[in-house]
Amino acid sequence: MLPEPCFLVPIVSPGGLPAGMTEADLGFKSIPRNPLLFGMLHRMEAVEHIGSGIRRIRNLCSDYGVAEPQIDVSEHWFTVTFPRLGVQVENQQPESTPHVTPHVTKLILSLVGEMNRDELMKKVGLKDRKYFMGSYLKPAFDAGFVEMTIPDKPRSRVQCYRLTQRGIELQQSKQERL
Repeated sequence: MLPEPCFLVPIVSPGGLPAGMTEADLGFKSIPRNPLLFGMLHRMEAVEHIGSGIRRIRNLCSDYGVAEPQIDVSEHWFTVTFPRLGVQVENQQPESTPHVTPHVTKLILSLVGEMNRDELMKKVGLKDRKYFMGSYLKPAFDAGFVEMTIPDKPRSRVQCYRLTQRGIELQQSKQERL
């Protein structure tokens, strides 16, 4: 447990880890997400050695006597959260609340009662189903903000979605700030 006061600084990268890499590999193994782009940038000397970032972060934290960052990996996101001790900030989200992307926030603010996928997509202004599912709905599920009305039949043609209690609380806190 971190001593109080503490401010968390999250850095979020979309996309999760590259295929073939696990969380245990961080700092020891690296796979470029785009080998062609990495190769070009490396030849231009615009990037350092592949796979050195996490190791350097951990070493620098140790050198400065600060806690290592928390690293969270999911299928769609990679988050590094740095604790900033001795900094007090008003309206900080509790540690149990994950970083909420603007897409998830928009979905949560748009969801009223029970709505089907098409209604939700229209409400957030999207037509691309795959993008909606990957960038809006799946992250909201993963964070525990949204649930299915028929969880036993996720592909049901009458499937609808609703906010969980956690989603309702987040929706209310976001509406209060507007």
